[in-house]
Amino acid sequence: MKKTNVDPILIVLLLSLLIPGNTESGSLAFNDKPQLVLPESYNIGWMKELDGDTLLSDITIPGTHDTMALHGGPAAECQAWILEDQLKAGIRYLDLRVYAYEDTLYLMHGIVYEHSTFIKALTALKAFLSEFPSETVLVRLKPDLFDKSKVQELFEKLIEGDSNVWVKSTIPRLDEVRGKIVFIQEGSFLLGLQLKETDKKGDYKVTHIEDKEKITLQNLKLAMKECGGNSVVLTYSSGTGISTFKGMFLTPKKVAEKIDPWLYDYLQMLIAEGSALCFGVIAMDFPGFDLIQTVIMFNK
Repeated sequence: MKKTNVDPILIVLLLSLLIPGNTESGSLAFNDKPQLVLPESYNIGWMKELDGDTLLSDITIPGTHDTMALHGGPAAECQAWILEDQLKAGIRYLDLRVYAYEDTLYLMHGIVYEHSTFIKALTALKAFLSEFPSETVLVRLKPDLFDKSKVQELFEKLIEGDSNVWVKSTIPRLDEVRGKIVFIQEGSFLLGLQLKETDKKGDYKVTHIEDKEKITLQNLKLAMKECGGNSVVLTYSSGTGISTFKGMFLTPKKVAEKIDPWLYDYLQMLIAEGSALCFGVIAMDFPGFDLIQTVIMFNK
C-alpha cells in the first residue's frame, strides 16, 4: 500500500475549522461571547470628553485586528462582537480586509468570506456616527486576494462627494473629523493617513505566549516614542500559531485568552504609576470591555 505524506499543520488547521472551540474565561479583559452587555452608566461617546484641538496621532485608540473575522471556525475567527457592538464598546479603529470582485467589495479574512460587504460596514459606521457625532472612527482598508488595485477604484466611486469621510494624508485635529470616518493607507490603497506599524515581519506568529508578551511590550514601548507624529502608529497584540509547527494549536482566540489579561494588567500598572503616555492604536483580538476601557483611560 502506498504511503501518503500529509502535512501535520494542514491536519490541525482543518480540524480547527471543523471543531468549535470551548474556550471559557472569567477575565473581563477577554471576551468570546457574542452578546454585548454594557454598564447602565456607560458613555458610548467617549471622545466627547477629549479636547478638539488634539491631533488624531496624539490619541490612544482601542482597535480590533481583522475586525470582521467572525466566521470561518477557530483558525479564522478573531472577534466575537459584530461591528455595531464593537463601536458601542469603545472601539475606534477598524481593520477591514476587502476583496474586489466585479462591482462589490467583499469583506474577507484571507480566503474566508465574512458574510458582509464594505458598503454594509460603511452604512453601519455612518449610522453610528450620526447617533454619536462626537466620535470619529479610523478605518484601515486592506486590499486582499486578487485585483488589489481595483479596491481603490471601487472605493472612490462609493465615497464620491461624501463629506463624511477623511481621505487626506495630513493628520487632522479631532474637531476636524468628529462624525467622520478617517481612512488609512494600506499597500495599493493610497487614500488617507499614513500608517506606521511597530510590528516587524512575523511578529504575528506565536509559538510561545511568553515570547508574544515580550514582543508586544517592545512594540508598545516603540509606539510611545512614535506617538504624536505625522502618521498613525499601530501596535498589534493579536497573533496566531496556526501557520507554525510549535504553536499549531494556538488559534487567535487561544492567544487572545492569554494576551488580553496580560495586556490589561500591564496597562493598569502604567495607569497606576500616573505617567502621561500615548500609544496610538492598539489593535486586539477578542478584547473584553474592561481592556477597551483601559486603553481609553490613557486619554484622561
